[in-house]
Amino acid sequence: MAAGTSDEEIARVFRAEHGRAVAVLVRTFGDIDIAEDAVADAFAAAVERWPATGLPPSPAGWIITTARNRAIDRLRREASREDRHAQAALLHAGDVPPGEGAVRDDRLRLIFTCCHPALATSAQVALTLRLLGGLTTAEIAHAFLVPEPTMAQRLVRAKGKIRDAGIPYRVPHEADLPERLRAVLAVVYLVFNEGYTASSGDRLVREDLAAEAIRLGRLLATLMPEEPEVMGLLALMLLIESRRAARTTPDGGIVLLPDQDRTRWDRALIAEGQELVRRCLARNQPGPYQLQAAIQAVHSDAATADATDWGQIVALYDQLMMVAPGPVVALNRAVAVAEVEGPETALTLVDGLDLGRYHLFHAVRADLLRRSGRTAEAVAAYDEAIGLAGNAAERAHLRRVRETLAG
Repeated sequence: MAAGTSDEEIARVFRAEHGRAVAVLVRTFGDIDIAEDAVADAFAAAVERWPATGLPPSPAGWIITTARNRAIDRLRREASREDRHAQAALLHAGDVPPGEGAVRDDRLRLIFTCCHPALATSAQVALTLRLLGGLTTAEIAHAFLVPEPTMAQRLVRAKGKIRDAGIPYRVPHEADLPERLRAVLAVVYLVFNEGYTASSGDRLVREDLAAEAIRLGRLLATLMPEEPEVMGLLALMLLIESRRAARTTPDGGIVLLPDQDRTRWDRALIAEGQELVRRCLARNQPGPYQLQAAIQAVHSDAATADATDWGQIVALYDQLMMVAPGPVVALNRAVAVAEVEGPETALTLVDGLDLGRYHLFHAVRADLLRRSGRTAEAVAAYDEAIGLAGNAAERAHLRRVRETLAG
Protein backbone atom coordinates (compact mmCIF):
# COMPACT_ATOMS: atom_id res chain seq x y z
CA MET A 1 0.00 0.00 0.00
CA ALA A 2 1.22 3.49 -0.76
CA ALA A 3 2.35 5.85 1.99
CA GLY A 4 -0.36 7.68 3.85
CA THR A 5 -2.02 4.82 5.74
CA SER A 6 -5.16 6.10 7.44
CA ASP A 7 -6.09 5.80 11.09
CA GLU A 8 -9.01 3.64 9.98
CA GLU A 9 -6.68 1.18 8.26
CA ILE A 10 -4.44 1.00 11.34
CA ALA A 11 -7.53 0.40 13.47
CA ARG A 12 -8.53 -2.42 11.12
CA VAL A 13 -5.12 -4.05 11.60
CA PHE A 14 -5.47 -3.64 15.36
CA ARG A 15 -8.88 -5.34 15.36
CA ALA A 16 -7.64 -8.16 13.14
CA GLU A 17 -4.25 -8.81 14.73
CA HIS A 18 -4.39 -7.78 18.38
CA GLY A 19 -5.42 -11.21 19.65
CA ARG A 20 -2.84 -13.06 17.61
CA ALA A 21 -0.05 -10.69 18.67
CA VAL A 22 -0.90 -10.91 22.37
CA ALA A 23 -1.16 -14.70 22.16
CA VAL A 24 2.26 -15.01 20.52
CA LEU A 25 3.84 -12.65 23.06
CA VAL A 26 2.27 -14.46 26.02
CA ARG A 27 3.73 -17.72 24.74
CA THR A 28 7.09 -16.01 24.14
CA PHE A 29 7.44 -14.27 27.50
CA GLY A 30 5.09 -16.23 29.75
CA ASP A 31 3.49 -13.08 31.16
CA ILE A 32 0.20 -11.38 30.30
CA ASP A 33 1.15 -7.86 31.35
CA ILE A 34 4.41 -7.95 29.41
CA ALA A 35 2.56 -9.19 26.33
CA GLU A 36 -0.22 -6.58 26.55
CA ASP A 37 2.20 -3.70 27.15
CA ALA A 38 4.51 -4.79 24.32
CA VAL A 39 1.66 -5.09 21.82
CA ALA A 40 0.31 -1.70 22.91
CA ASP A 41 3.80 -0.20 22.36
CA ALA A 42 3.98 -1.79 18.91
CA PHE A 43 0.62 -0.38 17.85
CA ALA A 44 1.62 3.04 19.22
CA ALA A 45 4.71 2.84 17.02
CA ALA A 46 2.52 1.87 14.06
CA VAL A 47 0.32 4.93 14.63
CA GLU A 48 3.45 7.11 14.46
CA ARG A 49 5.10 5.45 11.45
CA TRP A 50 2.53 3.91 9.14
CA PRO A 51 0.75 7.15 8.16
CA ALA A 52 4.07 8.21 6.57
CA THR A 53 5.46 4.87 5.38
CA GLY A 54 2.29 2.95 4.55
CA LEU A 55 1.46 -0.56 5.70
CA PRO A 56 4.40 -2.98 5.77
CA PRO A 57 4.13 -6.13 3.60
CA SER A 58 3.08 -8.13 6.66
CA PRO A 59 1.40 -5.85 9.23
CA ALA A 60 0.89 -8.75 11.67
CA GLY A 61 4.55 -9.77 11.39
CA TRP A 62 5.63 -6.16 11.89
CA ILE A 63 3.50 -5.79 15.03
CA ILE A 64 4.70 -9.07 16.54
CA THR A 65 8.37 -8.43 15.76
CA THR A 66 8.22 -4.85 17.02
CA ALA A 67 6.38 -5.92 20.17
CA ARG A 68 8.89 -8.68 20.86
CA ASN A 69 11.84 -6.31 20.39
CA ARG A 70 10.27 -3.63 22.59
CA ALA A 71 9.61 -6.19 25.31
CA ILE A 72 13.15 -7.55 25.20
CA ASP A 73 14.64 -4.02 25.35
CA ARG A 74 12.45 -3.17 28.34
CA LEU A 75 13.24 -6.43 30.14
CA ARG A 76 16.97 -6.00 29.60
CA ARG A 77 16.82 -2.55 31.17
CA GLU A 78 14.87 -3.88 34.13
CA ALA A 79 17.01 -6.99 34.45
CA SER A 80 20.10 -4.78 34.73
CA ARG A 81 18.50 -3.38 37.89
CA GLU A 82 18.29 -6.92 39.31
CA ASP A 83 14.58 -7.30 38.61
CA ARG A 84 14.14 -11.06 38.96
CA HIS A 85 10.81 -11.02 37.16
CA ALA A 86 12.44 -9.38 34.13
CA GLN A 87 15.30 -11.88 34.21
CA ALA A 88 12.88 -14.80 34.26
CA ALA A 89 10.91 -13.38 31.34
CA LEU A 90 14.09 -12.91 29.32
CA LEU A 91 15.08 -16.53 29.96
CA HIS A 92 11.61 -17.64 28.89
CA ALA A 93 11.84 -15.59 25.69
CA GLY A 94 15.20 -17.03 24.82
CA ASP A 95 14.14 -20.65 25.03
CA VAL A 96 10.60 -21.05 23.76
CA PRO A 97 9.76 -24.72 23.12
CA PRO A 98 7.59 -25.67 20.17
CA GLY A 99 3.89 -25.93 20.90
CA GLU A 100 2.72 -29.30 22.12
CA GLY A 101 -0.65 -30.91 22.75
CA ALA A 102 -3.83 -31.03 20.77
CA VAL A 103 -4.04 -27.31 19.98
CA ARG A 104 -1.44 -25.76 17.66
CA ASP A 105 -2.92 -22.30 17.40
CA ASP A 106 -1.55 -19.59 19.67
CA ARG A 107 -4.93 -17.97 20.17
CA LEU A 108 -6.57 -21.24 21.22
CA ARG A 109 -3.59 -21.97 23.47
CA LEU A 110 -4.15 -18.67 25.23
CA ILE A 111 -7.90 -19.27 25.47
CA PHE A 112 -7.38 -22.58 27.22
CA THR A 113 -4.79 -21.00 29.50
CA CYS A 114 -7.18 -18.22 30.48
CA CYS A 115 -9.88 -20.86 31.05
CA HIS A 116 -7.84 -22.58 33.77
CA PRO A 117 -10.05 -24.05 36.53
CA ALA A 118 -8.34 -21.87 39.14
CA LEU A 119 -10.24 -18.89 37.71
CA ALA A 120 -13.96 -18.26 38.06
CA THR A 121 -15.88 -18.76 34.82
CA SER A 122 -16.73 -15.06 34.57
CA ALA A 123 -13.04 -14.18 34.93
CA GLN A 124 -12.02 -16.78 32.34
CA VAL A 125 -14.40 -15.37 29.77
CA ALA A 126 -13.65 -11.71 30.51
CA LEU A 127 -9.88 -12.15 30.41
CA THR A 128 -9.96 -14.07 27.16
CA LEU A 129 -12.22 -11.48 25.55
CA ARG A 130 -9.73 -8.80 26.57
CA LEU A 131 -6.65 -10.63 25.34
CA LEU A 132 -7.93 -12.50 22.30
CA GLY A 133 -10.60 -10.17 21.03
CA GLY A 134 -8.96 -6.91 22.00
CA LEU A 135 -12.26 -5.74 23.52
CA THR A 136 -12.20 -2.77 25.85
CA THR A 137 -13.20 -3.11 29.47
CA ALA A 138 -16.41 -1.19 28.68
CA GLU A 139 -17.33 -3.63 25.89
CA ILE A 140 -16.74 -6.64 28.14
CA ALA A 141 -18.78 -5.03 30.92
CA HIS A 142 -21.64 -4.64 28.43
CA ALA A 143 -21.42 -8.34 27.53
CA PHE A 144 -21.67 -9.26 31.22
CA LEU A 145 -24.32 -6.64 32.05
CA VAL A 146 -22.16 -5.27 34.89
CA PRO A 147 -20.73 -1.79 35.58
CA GLU A 148 -17.39 -0.99 33.95
CA PRO A 149 -15.47 -0.53 37.28
CA THR A 150 -16.63 -3.99 38.36
CA MET A 151 -15.25 -5.51 35.17
CA ALA A 152 -11.96 -3.61 35.49
CA GLN A 153 -11.45 -5.04 38.97
CA ARG A 154 -12.36 -8.51 37.72
CA LEU A 155 -9.72 -8.35 34.98
CA VAL A 156 -7.02 -7.13 37.37
CA ARG A 157 -7.83 -9.90 39.84
CA ALA A 158 -7.83 -12.55 37.09
CA LYS A 159 -4.40 -11.55 35.80
CA GLY A 160 -3.09 -11.36 39.35
CA LYS A 161 -4.31 -14.86 40.12
CA ILE A 162 -2.68 -16.27 36.99
CA ARG A 163 0.60 -14.63 37.98
CA ASP A 164 0.49 -15.49 41.69
CA ALA A 165 -0.70 -19.08 41.18
CA GLY A 166 1.90 -19.72 38.50
CA ILE A 167 -0.72 -20.98 36.02
CA PRO A 168 1.27 -22.28 33.03
CA TYR A 169 0.86 -20.86 29.53
CA ARG A 170 0.34 -24.06 27.65
CA VAL A 171 -2.34 -26.23 26.14
CA PRO A 172 -3.96 -28.55 28.68
CA HIS A 173 -3.38 -32.25 28.32
CA GLU A 174 -5.89 -34.22 26.28
CA ALA A 175 -7.57 -35.55 29.43
CA ASP A 176 -8.13 -32.01 30.75
CA LEU A 177 -9.66 -30.54 27.60
CA PRO A 178 -13.33 -31.49 28.19
CA GLU A 179 -13.58 -29.81 31.59
CA ARG A 180 -12.35 -26.55 30.07
CA LEU A 181 -14.81 -26.69 27.21
CA ARG A 182 -17.76 -24.85 28.74
CA ALA A 183 -15.79 -21.68 29.43
CA VAL A 184 -14.07 -21.84 26.05
CA LEU A 185 -17.41 -22.09 24.23
CA ALA A 186 -18.72 -19.14 26.25
CA VAL A 187 -15.66 -17.13 25.23
CA VAL A 188 -16.11 -17.88 21.55
CA TYR A 189 -19.82 -17.08 21.61
CA LEU A 190 -19.36 -13.79 23.44
CA VAL A 191 -16.69 -12.77 20.93
CA PHE A 192 -19.16 -13.64 18.16
CA ASN A 193 -21.92 -11.64 19.83
CA GLU A 194 -19.69 -8.60 20.14
CA GLY A 195 -18.85 -8.93 16.46
CA TYR A 196 -22.42 -9.48 15.33
CA THR A 197 -23.89 -6.60 17.36
CA ALA A 198 -21.15 -4.27 18.60
CA SER A 199 -21.80 -2.97 22.09
CA SER A 200 -20.54 0.50 21.22
CA GLY A 201 -19.55 2.65 18.26
CA ASP A 202 -21.32 3.79 15.13
CA ARG A 203 -21.43 0.47 13.29
CA LEU A 204 -23.74 -2.39 14.14
CA VAL A 205 -21.27 -5.10 13.14
CA ARG A 206 -17.59 -5.81 13.80
CA GLU A 207 -17.02 -8.36 11.05
CA ASP A 208 -13.49 -9.14 12.26
CA LEU A 209 -14.70 -10.40 15.64
CA ALA A 210 -17.53 -12.45 14.17
CA ALA A 211 -15.12 -13.99 11.66
CA GLU A 212 -12.59 -14.71 14.40
CA ALA A 213 -15.21 -16.44 16.54
CA ILE A 214 -16.30 -18.61 13.61
CA ARG A 215 -12.66 -19.42 12.86
CA LEU A 216 -12.12 -20.46 16.46
CA GLY A 217 -15.37 -22.44 16.35
CA ARG A 218 -14.15 -24.34 13.29
CA LEU A 219 -10.84 -25.07 14.98
CA LEU A 220 -12.63 -26.33 18.08
CA ALA A 221 -14.84 -28.54 15.89
CA THR A 222 -11.70 -29.99 14.31
CA LEU A 223 -10.08 -30.44 17.72
CA MET A 224 -13.10 -32.03 19.40
CA PRO A 225 -15.27 -33.50 16.62
CA GLU A 226 -17.18 -35.78 19.00
CA GLU A 227 -18.43 -32.95 21.22
CA PRO A 228 -22.03 -32.09 20.22
CA GLU A 229 -21.97 -28.70 21.96
CA VAL A 230 -18.96 -27.68 19.86
CA MET A 231 -20.94 -28.57 16.75
CA GLY A 232 -23.96 -26.77 18.19
CA LEU A 233 -22.03 -23.56 18.79
CA LEU A 234 -20.54 -23.59 15.30
CA ALA A 235 -23.98 -24.23 13.78
CA LEU A 236 -25.49 -21.41 15.85
CA MET A 237 -22.87 -18.90 14.71
CA LEU A 238 -23.10 -19.93 11.05
CA LEU A 239 -26.90 -19.67 10.99
CA ILE A 240 -26.89 -16.24 12.62
CA GLU A 241 -24.02 -15.03 10.43
CA SER A 242 -25.93 -16.16 7.31
CA ARG A 243 -28.28 -13.18 7.79
CA ARG A 244 -25.63 -10.49 8.11
CA ALA A 245 -26.01 -9.04 4.58
CA ALA A 246 -29.74 -8.51 5.13
CA ARG A 247 -29.50 -6.97 8.61
CA THR A 248 -28.60 -3.42 7.59
CA THR A 249 -29.61 -0.81 5.04
CA PRO A 250 -26.98 0.75 2.75
CA ASP A 251 -26.56 3.61 5.23
CA GLY A 252 -26.06 1.25 8.18
CA GLY A 253 -29.59 1.21 9.59
CA ILE A 254 -30.99 -1.90 11.25
CA VAL A 255 -33.40 -4.20 9.42
CA LEU A 256 -35.26 -6.45 11.86
CA LEU A 257 -35.70 -10.17 11.14
CA PRO A 258 -39.36 -9.96 9.94
CA ASP A 259 -38.41 -7.24 7.43
CA GLN A 260 -35.25 -8.78 6.01
CA ASP A 261 -34.89 -9.71 2.35
CA ARG A 262 -34.38 -13.44 2.78
CA THR A 263 -32.99 -13.83 -0.72
CA ARG A 264 -29.89 -12.09 0.65
CA TRP A 265 -29.32 -14.73 3.31
CA ASP A 266 -26.20 -16.81 2.69
CA ARG A 267 -27.55 -20.20 1.60
CA ALA A 268 -24.14 -21.90 1.88
CA LEU A 269 -23.81 -20.94 5.56
CA ILE A 270 -27.41 -22.01 6.17
CA ALA A 271 -26.82 -25.40 4.55
CA GLU A 272 -23.66 -25.93 6.61
CA GLY A 273 -25.37 -24.86 9.83
CA GLN A 274 -28.44 -27.01 9.22
CA GLU A 275 -26.29 -30.05 8.49
CA LEU A 276 -24.51 -29.55 11.83
CA VAL A 277 -27.90 -29.25 13.58
CA ARG A 278 -29.01 -32.55 12.01
CA ARG A 279 -25.83 -34.21 13.25
CA CYS A 280 -26.49 -32.85 16.73
CA LEU A 281 -30.09 -34.12 16.70
CA ALA A 282 -28.86 -37.57 15.70
CA ARG A 283 -26.72 -37.69 18.85
CA ASN A 284 -29.72 -36.86 21.07
CA GLN A 285 -27.59 -35.13 23.73
CA PRO A 286 -29.26 -31.69 23.76
CA GLY A 287 -27.32 -28.79 25.20
CA PRO A 288 -27.76 -25.00 25.22
CA TYR A 289 -25.87 -24.27 22.01
CA GLN A 290 -27.50 -27.11 20.11
CA LEU A 291 -30.98 -25.92 21.12
CA GLN A 292 -30.21 -22.33 20.17
CA ALA A 293 -28.89 -23.58 16.83
CA ALA A 294 -32.09 -25.54 16.31
CA ILE A 295 -34.11 -22.36 16.93
CA GLN A 296 -32.07 -20.53 14.32
CA ALA A 297 -32.52 -23.45 11.92
CA VAL A 298 -36.31 -23.06 12.21
CA HIS A 299 -35.96 -19.38 11.27
CA SER A 300 -33.71 -20.27 8.33
CA ASP A 301 -36.28 -22.81 7.07
CA ALA A 302 -38.98 -20.13 6.65
CA ALA A 303 -39.11 -18.58 3.18
CA THR A 304 -41.04 -15.64 4.65
CA ALA A 305 -41.50 -14.25 8.15
CA ASP A 306 -45.15 -15.31 8.11
CA ALA A 307 -44.12 -18.91 7.40
CA THR A 308 -42.08 -19.16 10.62
CA ASP A 309 -43.07 -22.12 12.81
CA TRP A 310 -43.34 -20.16 16.06
CA GLY A 311 -44.90 -23.09 17.89
CA GLN A 312 -41.78 -25.15 17.29
CA ILE A 313 -39.61 -22.26 18.41
CA VAL A 314 -41.53 -21.92 21.69
CA ALA A 315 -41.15 -25.68 22.26
CA LEU A 316 -37.38 -25.40 21.71
CA TYR A 317 -37.20 -22.47 24.13
CA ASP A 318 -39.06 -24.61 26.67
CA GLN A 319 -36.29 -27.21 26.36
CA LEU A 320 -33.64 -24.49 26.58
CA MET A 321 -35.19 -23.16 29.78
CA MET A 322 -34.84 -26.64 31.27
CA VAL A 323 -31.14 -27.09 30.42
CA ALA A 324 -29.97 -23.47 30.72
CA PRO A 325 -32.54 -21.32 32.55
CA GLY A 326 -31.90 -17.60 32.74
CA PRO A 327 -33.60 -14.22 32.31
CA VAL A 328 -32.20 -13.54 28.81
CA VAL A 329 -33.44 -16.94 27.59
CA ALA A 330 -36.81 -16.18 29.18
CA LEU A 331 -36.89 -12.80 27.41
CA ASN A 332 -36.23 -14.44 24.04
CA ARG A 333 -38.86 -17.08 24.77
CA ALA A 334 -41.38 -14.32 25.50
CA VAL A 335 -40.75 -12.84 22.04
CA ALA A 336 -41.72 -16.20 20.53
CA VAL A 337 -44.72 -16.55 22.85
CA ALA A 338 -45.98 -13.18 21.59
CA GLU A 339 -46.25 -14.65 18.09
CA VAL A 340 -48.27 -17.63 19.34
CA GLU A 341 -50.39 -16.25 22.19
CA GLY A 342 -50.27 -12.49 21.62
CA PRO A 343 -48.34 -9.52 23.06
CA GLU A 344 -50.31 -9.22 26.32
CA THR A 345 -49.43 -12.77 27.37
CA ALA A 346 -45.80 -12.16 26.49
CA LEU A 347 -45.78 -8.85 28.36
CA THR A 348 -46.82 -10.62 31.55
CA LEU A 349 -43.79 -12.89 31.18
CA VAL A 350 -41.42 -10.00 30.42
CA ASP A 351 -42.60 -7.91 33.37
CA GLY A 352 -41.56 -10.73 35.69
CA LEU A 353 -37.91 -10.56 34.62
CA ASP A 354 -35.12 -8.71 36.45
CA LEU A 355 -33.27 -7.20 33.46
CA GLY A 356 -33.63 -3.49 34.11
CA ARG A 357 -30.08 -2.65 32.99
CA TYR A 358 -30.39 -4.55 29.68
CA HIS A 359 -31.45 -2.32 26.78
CA LEU A 360 -33.05 -5.18 24.83
CA PHE A 361 -35.34 -5.91 27.77
CA HIS A 362 -36.78 -2.42 27.45
CA ALA A 363 -36.83 -2.65 23.63
CA VAL A 364 -38.81 -5.91 23.73
CA ARG A 365 -41.14 -4.53 26.37
CA ALA A 366 -41.65 -1.35 24.32
CA ASP A 367 -42.57 -3.37 21.23
CA LEU A 368 -45.05 -5.50 23.17
CA LEU A 369 -46.63 -2.39 24.69
CA ARG A 370 -46.85 -0.81 21.23
CA ARG A 371 -48.56 -3.91 19.82
CA SER A 372 -50.95 -3.90 22.77
CA GLY A 373 -52.01 -0.32 22.04
CA ARG A 374 -50.42 1.08 25.23
CA THR A 375 -48.68 3.92 23.42
CA ALA A 376 -47.64 6.16 26.30
CA GLU A 377 -46.06 3.25 28.18
CA ALA A 378 -44.35 2.12 24.97
CA VAL A 379 -42.79 5.57 24.47
CA ALA A 380 -41.42 5.50 28.02
CA ALA A 381 -39.99 2.00 27.49
CA TYR A 382 -38.32 3.10 24.24
CA ASP A 383 -36.75 6.00 26.14
CA GLU A 384 -35.31 3.51 28.65
CA ALA A 385 -33.92 1.34 25.82
CA ILE A 386 -32.39 4.33 24.02
CA GLY A 387 -30.68 5.46 27.21
CA LEU A 388 -29.07 2.07 27.77
CA ALA A 389 -28.12 1.15 24.18
CA GLY A 390 -24.40 1.59 23.55
CA ASN A 391 -24.49 1.10 19.77
CA ALA A 392 -25.38 4.10 17.62
CA ALA A 393 -27.21 2.01 15.01
CA GLU A 394 -29.41 0.46 17.69
CA ARG A 395 -30.14 3.85 19.25
CA ALA A 396 -31.06 5.31 15.86
CA HIS A 397 -33.44 2.43 15.16
CA LEU A 398 -35.12 2.75 18.55
CA ARG A 399 -35.50 6.51 18.10
CA ARG A 400 -37.14 6.04 14.70
CA VAL A 401 -39.72 3.65 16.13
CA ARG A 402 -40.32 5.90 19.14
CA GLU A 403 -40.87 8.93 16.90
CA THR A 404 -43.62 7.12 15.01
CA LEU A 405 -45.45 6.68 18.32
CA ALA A 406 -44.78 10.08 19.84
CA GLY A 407 -46.12 11.81 16.73
